[in-house]
Amino acid sequence: MTVRIETLASRMDSRFGERVKRISPAAAELTYEVAPGALVEVARQLRDDPELKFEQLMDLSGVDYLQYGRTEWSSFDSTATGFSRGVDRSKETIPATGGQDPGTPVGGGRPRFAVAVHLLSITHNWRLRLRSYCADDEEPIIDSLVGVWPSANWFEREVFDLFGILFEGHPDLRRILTDYGFIGHPFRKDFPLIGNVEVRYDETRQRVVYQPVSIEPRTLVPRVIRDDNRYEPVMKEPAPKLPS
Repeated sequence: MTVRIETLASRMDSRFGERVKRISPAAAELTYEVAPGALVEVARQLRDDPELKFEQLMDLSGVDYLQYGRTEWSSFDSTATGFSRGVDRSKETIPATGGQDPGTPVGGGRPRFAVAVHLLSITHNWRLRLRSYCADDEEPIIDSLVGVWPSANWFEREVFDLFGILFEGHPDLRRILTDYGFIGHPFRKDFPLIGNVEVRYDETRQRVVYQPVSIEPRTLVPRVIRDDNRYEPVMKEPAPKLPS
């Protein structure tokens, strides 16, 4: 931690106390977790407090933790035969080498959806990241930050479009990237990679029509094959004979 980050951390702790929770830093940025009910209040103070002065919201993004901690591999080490092992995800738990306790169910028991906010203080030349979880996994809702930073408008529309997170108080919450008739939210972890529908131009109707996807699902886990002498018995060099 640099002196600048520690200075910012001390100001955050003194002003917000238990309303925010400091979590492990990433990419040399200070990160705090904020309860969803306190997000707008904390954001407004971050903007208006002269000792903090975060005038600009740089980015606001969604996170889906549905498959957090899952892996396509059975281990982090090479297997004896040199082939990768597919994982039965229905029985998977966090491995002992992961960041959580071994045996923890996938997802770690946390809420599924979260919103990450990246802030910039031009006055003090420092950055801050906030994370706030949505309380309801089935209908994720969180307060809008448009009233604090107007630049949040399009970011929140993007998160709504791609993740299905609702922002209470947003002045015009509608899709911004996908088509008007698009069904689902493509950045959710359970959204199929091939999508649900495809479009084509119908010569008879002379317009674009929707139809079920014609692509067949396929396994995306690569099978790694190693053909060097570590794995092929016929390619192994014979052990040298010791002098008698």
